Amino acid sequence: MSHGTYRTPTPANEPVRDYAPGSPERASVKAELDRMAGERVEVPLIIGGEEVRTGDTAPIVMPHDHGHELGTFHRASAEHVQQAIEAASAAKAQWAASPWEDRAAVFLKAADLLEHRWRDRINASTMLNQSKTIHQAEIDAACELIDFFRFNVHYMERLYGEQPESAPGMWNRLEHRPLDGFVFAVSPFNFTSIGGNLASAPAMLGNTVVWKPASTSVLSNYYVMRMLMEAGLPAGVVNFVPGSGATVGDPVIASPDLAGVHFTGSTATFQGMWKTIGDNIRSYRQYPRIVGETGGKDFVFAHPSADVQALAVGLVRGAYEYQGQKCSAASRAYVPASLWPDVRDRLAAMIGELGMGDVRDFRNFMGAVIDGRSYAKLSGAIEEAQGSPNAEVVIGGHCDDSKGYFVAPTVIEAKDPSYRTMCEELFGPVLTVFVYDDANVAGALEQCATGSDYALTGAVFAEDRSAVLEAMDALRYAAGNFYVNDKPTGAVVGQQPFGGSRASGTNDKAGSILNLMRWVSPRTIKETFSPAHDYRYPFMGDA
Repeated sequence: MSHGTYRTPTPANEPVRDYAPGSPERASVKAELDRMAGERVEVPLIIGGEEVRTGDTAPIVMPHDHGHELGTFHRASAEHVQQAIEAASAAKAQWAASPWEDRAAVFLKAADLLEHRWRDRINASTMLNQSKTIHQAEIDAACELIDFFRFNVHYMERLYGEQPESAPGMWNRLEHRPLDGFVFAVSPFNFTSIGGNLASAPAMLGNTVVWKPASTSVLSNYYVMRMLMEAGLPAGVVNFVPGSGATVGDPVIASPDLAGVHFTGSTATFQGMWKTIGDNIRSYRQYPRIVGETGGKDFVFAHPSADVQALAVGLVRGAYEYQGQKCSAASRAYVPASLWPDVRDRLAAMIGELGMGDVRDFRNFMGAVIDGRSYAKLSGAIEEAQGSPNAEVVIGGHCDDSKGYFVAPTVIEAKDPSYRTMCEELFGPVLTVFVYDDANVAGALEQCATGSDYALTGAVFAEDRSAVLEAMDALRYAAGNFYVNDKPTGAVVGQQPFGGSRASGTNDKAGSILNLMRWVSPRTIKETFSPAHDYRYPFMGDA
């Protein structure tokens, strides 16, 4: 055994490659896209380091060409889930006992693999199966996941360095133990990096994990799992179990060994899980840690002093990048009447230039929404607005699912700030705008602060500094990530820790030490060098 106080490499954010015409990275990823689109893969479960094929399969499709199957994935049954729980339990003791620097090395190597040899594969699978453009895949599946691995290792070192003071004659220590049981990681379709982080953050602290990826992002998540295994992750530390939410989730939540839930997904699903855990609370060996990020109805508030061009660009990028399928996407905006005609015209001009189609065509700004259910929800909301006296579709509104699930970037002007699409999360390329009277900024801020159950991200655009301060105060609890003169998307690991409260989640800030603190159970150790030999205290002496 080696001895030393080890320091992890100082992390820096992974540079985003631009994939410009003629660049080597563009040629490389295009070749990988062609190769991957021309093959069919069979994705198994991975339990205890072994591939498991259940025979119950579902297709892996391209949302922008839903008739094109990339392959199939096997779905877990309750029996397989129980096997995964047992594998996680069997791997726990050895993994938890391993030196922290050995665990760190696995994820640092994974970051290096993703930076180089695995970058094209994970980017391409994210593009094809999740309909992301190369830029959106690059900032997510490559750069953000690399950052999660490297920064979280650094935060782990800092966390372990958090130690108490010691008085003379004693030594106080704080042991940051992993949780007593396994962690259930439930990841969404929209960010490959989130899937990797939900599983890896608890694991690097010595926990073992049962990971259920979203059925619409199995391909990229599977490659992340294979990459972690190549990096040296021991068998059983993370167990990969695709399947339906209830089939996988019910036996996991019923297990007395459940120690935590690391979740990103819908508010309704998270609330249902929390309720079931509460109903089962007497059966667990410990109170499970529940960490969740559950979506948003994210706002942009424009003050009359706003820079109109910056505002319009922020709305287009914030609302329509990755088809608005970001928890942080701008989906409601409050614009003063004096600016709205100019803002609307600029939006129309920019939206008219946005290419939408197959993400393998790098000229496209947008791909398709993820599946038929999402398409139906979005097209239904647009159709409802087209027929409503309280709303008007002023830009876009076209939908077509004949080849892919395409929903055109759409702007709805709501006549009522409580109109449905101003309040409910749609998770697609639909921006709803409420035009307010310039003389009623305070009232519009109040509507923005209280107009949604969510509190994830939000932005204010204003050149007047006093207006910025007014908005920051009025909207203090309306967003966990708040932006000034910028779009409400694009949080970077190590720079803007991500998370919100209210119906948006537990605000445990992925990409920071705060999230890692949730995956340890500290033990205080006090060692006394000269223990007392007399029970009596000085105050007990004779007067």
